[in-house]
Amino acid sequence: MRELNSKTAPKTVRPERIIQFGEGNFLRAFVDWIISSMNERSDFNGSVVVVQPIEKGMVDVLNRQDGLYHVNLQGLENGQVVNTYRLIDVISRALNPYSHFDEYMKLAEQPEIRFVVSNTTEAGIAFDPACRLDDRPAASYPGKLTQLLYHRFRHFHGDKSKGLIIFPCELIFQNGHHLKRIIRQYIDLWQLGEDFATWFEEACGVYATLVDRIVPGFPRKHIEEIQEKLQYKDQLVVQGEAFHLWVIEAPESVAQEFPAAECGLNVRFVPDEEPYHRRKVTLLNGPHTLLSPVAYLSGVDIVREACQDPDVGRYIRKVMFDELIETIDLPREELRTFADSVMERFTNPFVDHQVTSIMLNAFPKFATRDLPGLKEYLRRKGTLPSGIVFGLAALITYYKGGHREDGTPIVLSDSPDIMEHVARLWQEGDEQKVASGVLERTDWWGEDLNRIPGLAGRLACYLKDIRLQGMRGALKHTLDS
Repeated sequence: MRELNSKTAPKTVRPERIIQFGEGNFLRAFVDWIISSMNERSDFNGSVVVVQPIEKGMVDVLNRQDGLYHVNLQGLENGQVVNTYRLIDVISRALNPYSHFDEYMKLAEQPEIRFVVSNTTEAGIAFDPACRLDDRPAASYPGKLTQLLYHRFRHFHGDKSKGLIIFPCELIFQNGHHLKRIIRQYIDLWQLGEDFATWFEEACGVYATLVDRIVPGFPRKHIEEIQEKLQYKDQLVVQGEAFHLWVIEAPESVAQEFPAAECGLNVRFVPDEEPYHRRKVTLLNGPHTLLSPVAYLSGVDIVREACQDPDVGRYIRKVMFDELIETIDLPREELRTFADSVMERFTNPFVDHQVTSIMLNAFPKFATRDLPGLKEYLRRKGTLPSGIVFGLAALITYYKGGHREDGTPIVLSDSPDIMEHVARLWQEGDEQKVASGVLERTDWWGEDLNRIPGLAGRLACYLKDIRLQGMRGALKHTLDS
């Protein structure tokens, strides 16, 4: 079996056009995979320089393999099982700016550099007032990027053709807007001048994006089997699901420079990312949160098995296709296609997704993922969505604790305040008081949900039904009625 590097595997030398902040699994299985596909299917012809955003990271491992690694995509596409391997050769080199700061700054002097992508975690896009222009490097990611941009501005004497297109991939709504605002803060803090501020505004674009691909990461459990199949000692194999989506809030001129959509990739350039963000949160994260307590208390532990269960699967489809889909302002056929893809992802035969892992911090998740849909459905239809309300009842029942009907202990995970409050309500044993006591917590929901007409009464009925008939009996009754 061979070591994986440029001497043992094919690697094409291409101009360095992209700076990538982050060397982790997601960017390598998503952005770099997309760039590899663009190189193959178009004349994009670009390579990636990876910059390690924190002091400790993986750039040494990347460099040992000359930036080469395999992406293993698994899942379902149009009902067909997918399990493919692709050698990714787009990373030219990897830098640690903490040990090679001058080399990092010289990236700004390369005229072919045009794009910046990043995934520095949700905490990465943050303003640190302690950062200084002469730090080697600035501690924060936006600080490092501002250093690079300012050096580029000065090196090219303000040439507006040398601006950069910046795609943050951090899982923050309107990530580009946040990053742009923080860069402006550094321009002001470091007193970099009006000329640079104008160049940044007019020559550079910082665009909000939505990324979507589940990336389990390094297949530690099966790595020996995979390496035997590949006949390479690849220490950077990364597994991801077959599905991918990248929504970029940018004009058509940017799409022409980054021709992913033309290559048949699921990359969309749109005037407003918000509807797509809402679609993902509502139709993927929303059903996840609702199905978890219903499935678990029905004796089902895996998301895939929940979708395949005759009762729980019917419930998931009701919530998704009959309720949540009705609350989003996008073309109906497009929404149904997306919802169908979500169901394929939920039934991925390669991923055993435990429903209990989704239950972590479930009340805050319901507040952001499902409550908006509940309220919008009521506003549009004039009636409460029974599936969403039943899911909230299942959630409250789950937080009662104790044991499942098969004797499995229920292990709760949320803030002590939430768990203790729900436990106190259940001690009284009155479903109406439990419902009202949960709904009245304005610090959880942002408002008193008892003011939503009929919600407390409907919720109390479902709670009582679950207590008397068990989860599966109450579920069947709700679906049939």
